[in-house]
Order: sequence, then structure tokens, then C-alpha cells
Amino acid sequence: MVLTAVRGALGFLSRLPVGHTEAAWEAFVATPAAFPLAGYVVGLLVAVPFLAAGAFPAPVVAAAYLTAVVLAAGVNHADGLADLGDAAVVHGDPDERRDVMRDTTVGVGAVLALGTVLLALALGALAVAGLPTLVAVALVVAAEVGAKLSMATLACVGRPSHEGFGATVLDGKRPRHLLAPLVAALPAAALAVPATALAVLSGPALALVVNRWANRRLGGVGGDAFGAANELARAAALHVGVAAWTVFGGWGPLSAGTWEVIVWTLS
Repeated sequence: MVLTAVRGALGFLSRLPVGHTEAAWEAFVATPAAFPLAGYVVGLLVAVPFLAAGAFPAPVVAAAYLTAVVLAAGVNHADGLADLGDAAVVHGDPDERRDVMRDTTVGVGAVLALGTVLLALALGALAVAGLPTLVAVALVVAAEVGAKLSMATLACVGRPSHEGFGATVLDGKRPRHLLAPLVAALPAAALAVPATALAVLSGPALALVVNRWANRRLGGVGGDAFGAANELARAAALHVGVAAWTVFGGWGPLSAGTWEVIVWTLS
């Protein structure tokens, strides 16, 4: 059941060739923990460029990471961010804002939202490229798990604004169902505490902000809010993780002291 749910999550949340079956889709929407579990798979794939951080300049590694994110995750989530950006600049009631989100015309709000988040993601990746290799990989995985955990959070605490993906995922979910996704995200959070822990937790924290904004401005959560939460959480997690590592170092399996031992052993 869980593996089927993860396959369904990857089929919808990524561009990985895992196939699309009705059974996998139904398992996915019924299993909030499938969100962060899928994040591990996507996170490991997009973290590959950081394995070469010592051989290439940091800007090259960051650019390769951005390319990997687009190739692995596609543009669906970014499209949701763009739609929310357009809705944010509309003066009107929730119905008028949702009408703007359905419009295929790209407005200044969408351009500003996409540009800002892309810049933040690029700068975050550039900062991550300056960390020890294993820490960088762990942080990228944690950021992806946290991004998917943000969507799981919306699925468990949100209310639908209209019929669609959001309503389907939200159906039957309650805040208590968030426990399983949080447990699923624990391994990613524990790698380099507190950096990876804070990176993962920034996902649900940001989801609560998106949920509050969507309730006030859109009358609830829709599919675009899920996509926007994912994009915002990924970028935020990288910056939070880098800041935490810089200030506190780490005391998990990939702590600063452990990394020094690894480097000394290999040298």
C-alpha cells in the first residue's frame, strides 16, 4: 500500500517514469505520508550535482541543481506559484481571484513570484555548494522532503476552495493525520541537526502561512496552493539550513566533527 502510494505520488509530483494507474493515484491521495517519502526520491536525484562540488565552481553546481529540479519535478508546481502570484495582486473577492488563477495570461504577479523564488533558490543552492559535500547532499534532500511535507501539511489542515486536486487530496484528512508524514520526514531531519531539522520543519511552517493566506484570499486551498507551497518551501529550506549550519554547525551523523574525521580518514 505504501509503495503504491509513493509511486502514485511520484507519478503526480514529478516527471519520473513510474507510470500512472488509478490504484496508485487512490493510494497516494489516501496516504499523506507519501508526500515526504516521494521527497526522498526526488531529493536524492536533484542532490547529485553537489557530489561534484569539489570538482566544479559553486555557480556551475548551483546551475546544475536548478536544471535537475526542473528535469525531475517539472513545471506543475511552478505554475501553481505563478497562479498564486497573479491572485495576490488582484483586488477583489475570492471568486475574482480564482478566476484570475484560471486565466492563461501571465501577469506581473506571476512574473514577480516566479522570479523571486527562482533567485532565492539559485542563491540558496550557491550557498549549499560551499558546504561539505555530504552535508550539502543531506541539506538538499532535507529541503525536498520539507517541501513535500509542506504539501502534506496543507492536505491535513486545509479546507478546499473548489472542486479539483485540492478537494480530492483534502477529503477525509484531519490535523491528526499529519503525524505519519512528520514521522516519515524524521530521517531527513536527523542527518545534520539542527540544520536539516530546521530545513524540514520550515516546510510545514510555511504551509501554515500559505493556508492562512489562501483561506483569507481564495476561500480555501486548491491545487495551486499545493504547488506554491512546494516551491516556496524548497527555497526557504535551503536558506534556513545553510544559516543554521553556519551558526550552529551540527551534531547529527553529519556533524562538523564527524565530517572532519571523515576527511582526515580519507586523506
